[in-house]
Amino acid sequence: MQGLTELLFRRVYEECFPGAIRLAVTPFLSLTHNLHNLLQSEGQSATLRQYLRDVLPEANEGSIPITPQILGKEPDEFIALANKLYDMGYEEVNWNIGCPMRNITGKHRGSGILPYPDEVRAVLDAVMPNIKPRLSVKMRIGLRQKEEVMALVPVINDYPLASVTIHPRLGRQQYTGVPDIETFCKVLPLIQHPVVYNGDIVTPEDIRHIKNICPTIADVMVGRGILYRPTLPLETAWGDDGVKDGFRTGLRRVKELNEEERLRLTKHFIGRLMSEVKNNAKSDESALRKTKEYWCMVWKGLPISEADARKVLREQELTAVDNLIAVFIQ
Repeated sequence: MQGLTELLFRRVYEECFPGAIRLAVTPFLSLTHNLHNLLQSEGQSATLRQYLRDVLPEANEGSIPITPQILGKEPDEFIALANKLYDMGYEEVNWNIGCPMRNITGKHRGSGILPYPDEVRAVLDAVMPNIKPRLSVKMRIGLRQKEEVMALVPVINDYPLASVTIHPRLGRQQYTGVPDIETFCKVLPLIQHPVVYNGDIVTPEDIRHIKNICPTIADVMVGRGILYRPTLPLETAWGDDGVKDGFRTGLRRVKELNEEERLRLTKHFIGRLMSEVKNNAKSDESALRKTKEYWCMVWKGLPISEADARKVLREQELTAVDNLIAVFIQ
């Protein structure tokens, strides 16, 4: 999700809400033409460590458990990266065929591959027999037309995937409009793998709603919602009354948070996140940029107006931004 659920975020989140999130899928690792050679080199060069920095096991100690995500369709590079990640300790990797960004989809990557089921099959044919970790898939219902997902169902059913996460928007929609729940509900019973729902989960009621109308989903994936409402996993979580293929099923109320407590926890989290952004930035300029990226999301969990939130974005000095945010989270 725009790189915001990176290591820094995951470590701060786990510090503030230990154990609240069972698993995070990382921002994608993009396959490149020279990646195979890089991964085959002995030792870990500075270039390789920089490429793998978000998933290095030693860096992720004390963080949310992760599944690394791969973007691309080049079999040799895919196999080499997946096996490298397995050797690093990751028993599952995720294939991103849902990214909607135009510079990616135009190359038949991300959701750009969805109109071409033969290309999806070719990748899976080449990759599945040759990788050590399990493979899960994250996808949309299509790039331009929702019917594209129906042509993909028999393809993904032919392979032993760990799970399939579906965001029921088209790639061309980016993040506009509303999720197509009707299409999701039609596809759900056709897929012979655990299915995870993703898309516009921002409140506990959203989780209960999708579970009520699609009771066979294995889990939910939260993206922007975890930044809008970081206490979300504390308020509603999957229960342990049933387990299938490693996925928890059923819902239970975990904790009744009154608004005062929710705000206290949210403000503390925002404060810690902004502090770590500044502490880990290479310059005030990069700290300012990253602070504003997070602020565009996290202010929605506070009782402030959009006009007030925009005051932070208009400031051009890091100190001024820090001072304004401090007022909003005091």
